[in-house]
Amino acid sequence: MWPVVVVLCGLVLVLSSSPTSTQAGGGVPIVAPVGKDPSTSLYTVTIKAGGHDLVVDLSGPLHWSRCPPAHRNFPCLSSACQAVNRDIPPGTCTFTSKFINYTDPNCICPTYPYNPITGECGITDATTFTLSATALNGAQQEPVTFMALGACSTELLYETLPADSWGVAGMSRLTQSLPTQVTSTFKLPREFALCLPWSGGGSGAVIFGGGPSQLLSGVAAQALSENQVPYLKSSTNGAYYLHVTGINVNNAPVTLPREGALDLNAGSGEGGVILSTVVSYTTLRSDIYRALLAAFDAATSGVPRAPAVAPFELCFQASSASASALPFPGVDLLLDNGRTWSVASVVQVDDRTACFAFLEMTMISRVGWEPAALLGGFQFEDRLLLFDLEKETFAFSGPLAGGCAITSP
Repeated sequence: MWPVVVVLCGLVLVLSSSPTSTQAGGGVPIVAPVGKDPSTSLYTVTIKAGGHDLVVDLSGPLHWSRCPPAHRNFPCLSSACQAVNRDIPPGTCTFTSKFINYTDPNCICPTYPYNPITGECGITDATTFTLSATALNGAQQEPVTFMALGACSTELLYETLPADSWGVAGMSRLTQSLPTQVTSTFKLPREFALCLPWSGGGSGAVIFGGGPSQLLSGVAAQALSENQVPYLKSSTNGAYYLHVTGINVNNAPVTLPREGALDLNAGSGEGGVILSTVVSYTTLRSDIYRALLAAFDAATSGVPRAPAVAPFELCFQASSASASALPFPGVDLLLDNGRTWSVASVVQVDDRTACFAFLEMTMISRVGWEPAALLGGFQFEDRLLLFDLEKETFAFSGPLAGGCAITSP
């Protein structure tokens, strides 16, 4: 089989392709399984060739992973080097280009991967990786392999990541994220769907270039696609922000510390509500958290309390069998166009205890911006999230009765 030449974000790559991967590259959605690591509660996608897992980071600008000692690299003045570093957010890493002599003809292109949990970063080689996934060609599921531009890692960056993970899969809106590269490679619509698996088990999925019709009925898929809201952007990072105008507890508005307390300052990157897959539970700036906690405490005054279980502050006596029947109020995020997103308000932490599933923000040290809230993965597990990078919109489903199981159209 002759190699296939693919132009990827201005970089010409030669892919060693099988007949299956060539046929599957004709505009059909590409899917990869998503799991949840029980030790760290981080979500991982199995997409690296060899079956290795990468941590899912919705705000990550690029993909980074372990590299063999002999790996491809690029000259500092190459278009590939410019591409891989185009969207590295200011302040992400203390290393800067002043340490690199770009005029040296022997200069090897550096880039700056970072650990989204610890904020640690490194200066490493830009390279290409062979990735693997599955093409959803009607009722057929066909394996595909492809190349992606990214960064080598250093061992320092693996602190706090799952023991068997090989790096991070950046899923942001930026030009070198995996969604952008995969949809460009396979000539798909610039959109992707994400379904995080439920904490109690099961598997999730990320679908590049598709999503609703693979996880929902035809009517529900169409409704989801037609009821999207714009996501907001900051010039300081590649995160997806939601315009949240208020919060309700048990259908009553929470008295927030000030008008616009959840708003984003797009220039400075401060404030706003970020969708995050590297935060387990929704984490709020202290003034907002205290207001929400007080409202939930008052709304659950009739539920017997239990000793607090770290990291939670407010817990209740609730067996796993009875928790769903207790009068726990809902927490609703009020969005644009009158939309409301109802998110999980309590989590069962042991056989006898359920806790208020929100946390107080203590420190955001990775970059010089502080969000008003990080909407954590627990709050949107077993729900379908749809990101349209072309229209810059976002949509969400309610809880999926069948979980994240992929179905044929």
